[in-house]
Amino acid sequence: MKQYLYLLINVGCIIIPFIFSFLLKHKFYKQWRYFIPANIIIAILFIIWDHIFVEIGVWGFRSDYLTGLFLTQNIPIEEGLFFFCIPYACVFTYFVIREYFPNINKLYKSRIITSFLIILSSILFIYNFEKMYTSYTFGLLSMALLFCLYRKININTITISFISILPFMVISNGLLTGMWIENEVVWYNDLENLGYRIFTIPIEDFFYGYLMILLNVLLYETFKNFNYSNFIKS
Repeated sequence: MKQYLYLLINVGCIIIPFIFSFLLKHKFYKQWRYFIPANIIIAILFIIWDHIFVEIGVWGFRSDYLTGLFLTQNIPIEEGLFFFCIPYACVFTYFVIREYFPNINKLYKSRIITSFLIILSSILFIYNFEKMYTSYTFGLLSMALLFCLYRKININTITISFISILPFMVISNGLLTGMWIENEVVWYNDLENLGYRIFTIPIEDFFYGYLMILLNVLLYETFKNFNYSNFIKS
């Protein structure tokens, strides 16, 4: 049973959002035609990032908690599923909040929050350039947020969606990083991160998660708002 832990964590993260995708008044399964291609593109990018970091020893996986099936030479199938299951749960949450609380975007000025996150990410990127996990996470996040600021994209609903899933993230990432188990599923080389942890979770994981949600939502919304008929006519 131990070797199925990472797989069960993935299933646990997606099962309730998947079921409620069919049960709620606003049905998320009708959004799959936009979400799935967006998710596949972002997942591929993160898997490539993941593969490189495993190769150079930034992080890795303990075989005790894996089924033994691999997506690539060094990426277990469970890790690949992570980039589909977690974004599904997160974008589902974003969809529900947007549909049922449409005025959330008006709660505060998105540009202030975006600008603050850009400044914070940029500082952490510049002053930790030699730490691979820290620099790549905050560097990519600052670029994504700069794009949002330039395009005047309101990130309020995305940010609130992320905040709302934080308790579940602490549980799932806590398990992956050894909070309630003998050894961690995913180990980290602390020379490549800030060395600060919330419980057992490296602080970078929270910004990494936010970046993953942000990119999935941005591409999902891009596909949703893309006018295919005009594209074909042109």
